[in-house]
Amino acid sequence: MPIQTLGVIGAGQMGSGIAHVAALVGYDVVLTDVSTEMVERGRKSIADNLTRQVKKEKITAADADAALKRIKSAGELDAHEADDMVIEAATERLALKQEILGTLSRLTEPHVILASNTSSISITTLAAATDRPEKVVGMHFMNPVPVMQLVELIRGLQTSDETFAATKALAEKMGKTTVVGRDMPGFIVNRILMPYINEAVYALQDGVAEVEAIDTIAKLGFAHPMGPLALADLIGLDTCVAIMKVLQNGFGDDKYAPAPLLEEYVEQGKLGRKSREGFYIY
Repeated sequence: MPIQTLGVIGAGQMGSGIAHVAALVGYDVVLTDVSTEMVERGRKSIADNLTRQVKKEKITAADADAALKRIKSAGELDAHEADDMVIEAATERLALKQEILGTLSRLTEPHVILASNTSSISITTLAAATDRPEKVVGMHFMNPVPVMQLVELIRGLQTSDETFAATKALAEKMGKTTVVGRDMPGFIVNRILMPYINEAVYALQDGVAEVEAIDTIAKLGFAHPMGPLALADLIGLDTCVAIMKVLQNGFGDDKYAPAPLLEEYVEQGKLGRKSREGFYIY
């Protein structure tokens, strides 16, 4: 069935970004989170980002207004009953994602595709929490979603060809380029990215260089637009720790263990941009 109404669960950085891009290309979007306060915060972020795009002449004011009107928000998962496809963009925790997908499989019609924006967790494992493993797929967007062009697609063991084709078409309609990765810990992106960030934290921890020096090397020496420590702050240091632990447990290899300094920052509540302090103060 054609996808007209797209559900997005999680109104944080990733979820609001997905809702933003989907609404901008014409989809009706239902955006939910655990509270109406968080959803409204997400809507404000979307409105601010749309305004920024208008100022940069990327879109027109009429486009921005139309996109915002296509986004309906709610605080309960019941709001997704009539969706044609749902993308969960909740915190990177296996139990939480399993609970959400299991609930969605009871609430939605059997034809509805259930996608996860997980950046590291097995799609096959997530699919096992549902009544339709053939309709479950990994759809990993990059942050910030309105800017980054990549979507990493992951098939679970039972993901059908029809589900995969519909998901790929959705990503392409959003203007994204897709790559396909195997259902292994961290997939492609975080299998490469997280050890890089983790090693930068070790360099800081060992006193090899200060924060600014490490990031300057990446920007000017590697031609990266952002250094690894600034990028970790953008992703969220708690998310970085969670992904490193998925890699460590999934491969049974301690080379993926999160750097002690990274865990210390998280324990102190220094999560990066979302807490206004991480390796930098915001």
